[in-house]
Amino acid sequence: MNSALVADYLEQVWNQGRADLVERFVAEDLIQHSPVMPDGRAGLIRVVESMHGASPEFRFETHRIVAEGDLVFAHSLYATGPDDPGTVVVDIYRIADGLIAEHWDVREQVPPATVNGHPII
Repeated sequence: MNSALVADYLEQVWNQGRADLVERFVAEDLIQHSPVMPDGRAGLIRVVESMHGASPEFRFETHRIVAEGDLVFAHSLYATGPDDPGTVVVDIYRIADGLIAEHWDVREQVPPATVNGHPII
């Protein structure tokens, strides 16, 4: 159930730009550990609206979602459009009372090549 919440959140809020749906997924007092995200639901809404205004084609292509207890991990490729090789993101969400209460992320730009020949996503 927690993994479905996160999958729906990424698709509806981020990919579809539905900032009006944030309250269905995120606690009012959301705690952000990402250095580029403000705390709280209102701050998140501003970021979603701003990102969609600047890059309306951006998407999270989620490759893996794993849930354990109140934590959900999403391994995704984030790209601003078709010409962007993207950034691999691992988002970690803590769920409380059916809402995302806390968020961490780790990011890495997609390199042109890897030493081992394997993709990073």
